[in-house]
Amino acid sequence: MESSSAIWIFVIVSALFLQSCFAKKTYIVQMKHHQKPSSYSTNSEWYADSLQSFTSATSDSVLYTYDTAYHGFAVALDEAEADSLRESDAVLGVYEDTVYTLHITRTPEFLGLDDERGTWAGHTLQELNQAAQDVIIGVLDTGVWPESKSFDDTNMPAVPSRWRGKCDVADDFDPKIHCNKKLIGARFFSRGYNMASGGKEAQSPRDEEGHGTHTASTAAGSQVANASLLGYASGNARGMAPHARVATYKVCWKTGCFGSDILAGMEQAILDGVDVLSLSLGGGSVPYYRDTIAIGAFAAMEKGILVSCSAGNSGPAKSTLANVAPWLMTVGAGTLDRDFPAYATLGNGQKFTGVSLYSGRGMGKTMVEMFYSKGSNNSSNLCLEGSLDPAIVRGKVVVCDRGINARVEKGTVVRDAGGVGMILANTAASGEELVADSHLLPAMEVGRKVGDIIREYVKTDKKPMAIISFGGTTLNVKPSPVVAAFSSRGPNTVTPQILKPDVIGPGVNILAAWSESVGPTGLEQDTRKTSFNIMSGTSMSCPHISGLAALLKAAHPDWSSSMIKSALMTTAYTHDNTNSPLRDAADNSYSNAWAHGAGHVDPQKALSPGLVYEITPQGYIGFLCSLGYATEHIQTIVKRPNITCSRKSSDPGQLNYPSFSVLFGKSRVVRYSRELTNVGAAGSIYQVAVQVPASVTATVEPARLVFGNVGDKQRYTVTFVSKKGLNQFVDRNAAFGSISWNNAQHQVKSPVSFSWTRTL
Repeated sequence: MESSSAIWIFVIVSALFLQSCFAKKTYIVQMKHHQKPSSYSTNSEWYADSLQSFTSATSDSVLYTYDTAYHGFAVALDEAEADSLRESDAVLGVYEDTVYTLHITRTPEFLGLDDERGTWAGHTLQELNQAAQDVIIGVLDTGVWPESKSFDDTNMPAVPSRWRGKCDVADDFDPKIHCNKKLIGARFFSRGYNMASGGKEAQSPRDEEGHGTHTASTAAGSQVANASLLGYASGNARGMAPHARVATYKVCWKTGCFGSDILAGMEQAILDGVDVLSLSLGGGSVPYYRDTIAIGAFAAMEKGILVSCSAGNSGPAKSTLANVAPWLMTVGAGTLDRDFPAYATLGNGQKFTGVSLYSGRGMGKTMVEMFYSKGSNNSSNLCLEGSLDPAIVRGKVVVCDRGINARVEKGTVVRDAGGVGMILANTAASGEELVADSHLLPAMEVGRKVGDIIREYVKTDKKPMAIISFGGTTLNVKPSPVVAAFSSRGPNTVTPQILKPDVIGPGVNILAAWSESVGPTGLEQDTRKTSFNIMSGTSMSCPHISGLAALLKAAHPDWSSSMIKSALMTTAYTHDNTNSPLRDAADNSYSNAWAHGAGHVDPQKALSPGLVYEITPQGYIGFLCSLGYATEHIQTIVKRPNITCSRKSSDPGQLNYPSFSVLFGKSRVVRYSRELTNVGAAGSIYQVAVQVPASVTATVEPARLVFGNVGDKQRYTVTFVSKKGLNQFVDRNAAFGSISWNNAQHQVKSPVSFSWTRTL
């Protein structure tokens, strides 16, 4: 019997092994496009023949061919076929498809975009909005809900003649009805998703998730009066560039965003003629030649397209950033000066403030008993599905620890077990950060300190009681902005010499348009319908910066993407509305450049930055050469056949970036040069101001820059020296400072981070 069982186990294991070897997966194949024989009239023909020469796959297996964002194709292969294709001399690389994830009003006023009368760098807002009608923002996300009033095209002129995009036809999407002079493009890319999951969703540009509608309307939604989420945040809602055009590219589905689909969407957006690309999604940190978004964005940058990406929601832990390529705008999240207070009154008379977007019937005025698991059942503390005993929690307010499952899901678990209310209490992981949610039962969230007090009260009181009440919407909250605890942090693990994130923007409790195919919580049990929703994440901050970039492009159509990025970074602010340094919601400590980058964006100042740091495509190639990548890896990103690194820099930090990341390793001295371009007045003179920690000295030469004409360029060199005999290992080997070039009209400020990799 034992030998028979062993044979069967061997047979099963062998079958599973063979199945894994021959199961089809999506692979992205990069070709040496300069080697295409002249006998082929198109790349597609060459790709098909190359495929059939090394595999049994046919041209029907090809999902996409790429010619602009990438040189190659996506194809369904088994593992053996992929290995065989790697043997071709015409192939640079064969990579398995990657799955990326989404980084899931009052904002215009908070950013100063509501001042119709003031002038912005010599432009009125009306003039800017008129110019923005020629700017097109491409949004790669979950699609669009075209019926939203945020995509109304009333009084908009004809679509720019240079536009080459279109709207796809689907059973639930008619371009003649659903697209207009505002929503000028709506496409979907699902072949990678279909290959991985069998294509269980409707093949359409329509948004069934809500996320894509939210991000697109945040970037460029038309003004909508009396917008709110079930009464919360009521007022006028509009995007950052309300007169810009919108084109959506659905690349994300319920199981994620597949790299092959993202690359196809980026390629199409570049060909269609967008000016700005907004991607509120990302994956882990990998070398740039393996990063689908970075590769596609390089091609976009070469066409003058600014690519704005979310930094990720994995904070407050360090080294958690996504989308760190220097040609990307990497955006973290901060709070607004708006809040949605809720109150928990305990039986002992104590009253605590938290947040909530609950809009149903309240609890009334009578206190009810509370429940919090006193035992070691962690799943009950977390309110995981099936963890609560209805016989115990029925009719009670349940205290749930934040973490593991979704915040709104915890409320559903409590409700289904018979609970009448929930207090969601933060733990050490989320600290004091509060994110409001549209719960399905009376519920609120409190920070860790209050949560600890409430947990202790429930554990020690013989009959703990509570009642929850709700305070609606409050404005002019101080301090604000505060860096969101969830916002991913540096340092940059791919290239530590490049400081990331670049900036932060509004990303907490953001009101924007929503898909009416899904309730505000996104849960299946949520049958409520709303035209607007309030969401939080770097997914929300990213399209704010995308919209602002569109405004800058409208004001300065001749600026490159690096100039727009520089303007947004060097004019950002690092003090809140109490004139205190920006704070971190995780623990209320002062924030630093690994959390907020250059600071919080200031659109008015960005329109007139005075000076900018410009980077050409050749500059980025020099940067890639300094990383020590093999030639074929650089070709993967740059997509040029004759790349040479003869003039490479020995240090990636020599890139003409608007910030500095200084690593002290074998040497106590680090020296960087930068070049500034005058986009202000002729005859401008700037004086340098240096702020560094006590453990470092910094010398800038020259200390004074004179620009005779607009467009003049001037170089400077800064020498950083780590002092001997000081403890450089304060704050986990990191410290921060800044380099500013100032005159009466402008402050052109660059953040500096310092790290020590060894004792010097």
